[in-house]
Amino acid sequence: MNKFNDINEKIGKYRWTICSLLFFATTVNYLDRQVLSLLQPSLAEEYGWTNSDYGNIAAAFQFCYALAVLFAGRFIDWIGTKKGYVWAIAIWSFGAIIHAGAVGIGETVSPVLAIAGIILPVSALGFIVGRIVLAIGEAGNFPAAIKTVAEWFPSKERSLATGIFNSGANIGAILAPLTIPWVAIHWGWQAAFIIVGGIGFLWIVFWLLFYDSPQKMLAKGKISQSEYDYINRDNAVVEMPKEKAADTKEKVSWFRLLFFRQTWSFFFGKFMTDGVWWFFLFWLPAYLKNQYGVEGTQITLPLTVLYSMTMAGSICGGWFPAWFIKKGFEPYRARMTAMLIIAVIPLVVLLAQPLGYISMWIPVILIGIGCSAHQAWSANIYTTVSDMFPKKAVASIIGIGTMAGGISGVIVSKAAGALFDYYKALGHIETGYTIVFSFCAVAYLLAWGIMKSLVPKSKPVIL
Repeated sequence: MNKFNDINEKIGKYRWTICSLLFFATTVNYLDRQVLSLLQPSLAEEYGWTNSDYGNIAAAFQFCYALAVLFAGRFIDWIGTKKGYVWAIAIWSFGAIIHAGAVGIGETVSPVLAIAGIILPVSALGFIVGRIVLAIGEAGNFPAAIKTVAEWFPSKERSLATGIFNSGANIGAILAPLTIPWVAIHWGWQAAFIIVGGIGFLWIVFWLLFYDSPQKMLAKGKISQSEYDYINRDNAVVEMPKEKAADTKEKVSWFRLLFFRQTWSFFFGKFMTDGVWWFFLFWLPAYLKNQYGVEGTQITLPLTVLYSMTMAGSICGGWFPAWFIKKGFEPYRARMTAMLIIAVIPLVVLLAQPLGYISMWIPVILIGIGCSAHQAWSANIYTTVSDMFPKKAVASIIGIGTMAGGISGVIVSKAAGALFDYYKALGHIETGYTIVFSFCAVAYLLAWGIMKSLVPKSKPVIL
C-alpha cells in the first residue's frame, strides 16, 4: 500500500478521479436496475402478477440488454468513450423514469400487440416497455467503463480499478433497499422510479466536466507527463509495438473477433456466471417474501447486509491477483489462479436451503458470500479482456461477453419463474429455490474449466 501511495505522490493520481466517475456511474446503474425487484412483492399483489409474469418482465430486460450490449460496445468504440457514456446514461435514466407511467404505456401498447396475438397483462406489458428502454441504455455502462480503464490505467492497476468501479454495483444494491421501500411507502412507487432516474442526468454534468482521454488531458495540463507515461507504460502488452494512438478508433470486425479462442473464453466465462448475479439481483426480494414473509421496509436490513458483503468481494477481488504477480506469476496466470480460488467460494450457497430452516439469516449470509465471490470474479474476468486484446477491440469484446451474460440471465429468469410457479402449485416452492441455488453454486467452477481449456496460457491478440 505504501508503494502504491508513493507512486501516486510522484506521478499524480488523476486517473483515480476517472475511476471515481466510473464508480458513481455504476452505482447509478444498479440503483435504476434494482428498483423494480424491490417493488416486485407489492406490485405483484397490486396487479396480480404470477412468478412467470415477473419472469417475463425480468427476461425482457435481460434479452434486450444482451442484444444492446453487443452494439453498445461497437457504438462506444466508434463514437468514443466520452460521448458514448453520455448517450448511455441519458437513455437509461429516461427509461427508468418512464416506469412511473407503465400502466398507461401498457394500455397504449396492448391493443397493438393483441392484433399480433400477443396477450399479456397490461401492467406487465407497460413495465416490459420501460425495461427495454432501460436495458438499451444500461448496456453501455460496462463496455464504456472497461474501455475507460484500458485507456487510463496500466495493466497492473486495471484489476484494482475494475474492482473499485465494479463495487459501485454493490453500493447501488445497498442504497436501493435503504431508500426505495421508504420512498414507495411515503411518496408512491412511481416516485421511486422518477427520483432514481433523475440522478443519472446529474452524473452527466460531472462526466462532461472531468473526463477526457489521457492525451487530451495531458495537452490541457490536467495530468503530468509522468502520469501519462505511467498509464501507457505497457501498451506493447496489448498492442502492436508500432501502433499509433489514432489506431484505437480503427474498426475491428466482429466476425474476425469470433475466430479467437480468447473471445470464446470470455464469452463462456460470462455466459456461465452472469445469470447467477442476475437471478440474485432480481429475485432475492421475492425469495425473502415467499420463504420468510419479509416485505416492504422489512427487506431493508437483510439486503443491506447481503450487498455490503459483496462490496468487499469486488475490491478484494481486484487486489487478489496482485499477490500472485508479486510471487512471479505473469498477469494472466495470476488472474486465472485467483479466479479458480474464487470459483470455489460460491459452493457455500448449496447450504442455503438445507440450513435455511434455522434462520432467515443463514441463507442471507451464505448468498452474500456467493455474491461477494461473483463480484471478485467479475473484477478479474473483465480485466482478462484488456490483458489479451488491444484497446481498439476491448469494448467490442466486452459487448460480446456481456451479451452472453444477458442471454444466460434470460434463461435463468424464465426457468426460475416457471420452476417457482410449478412448485408453488405443488405447495413447496422452496424446492424450486433449491434447484436454482444449486446451479448458482457450481456455475463458477464450470466457467473456469471452460475458460482454462480455451486459453491455457497467456497469448495476447494482435489485430
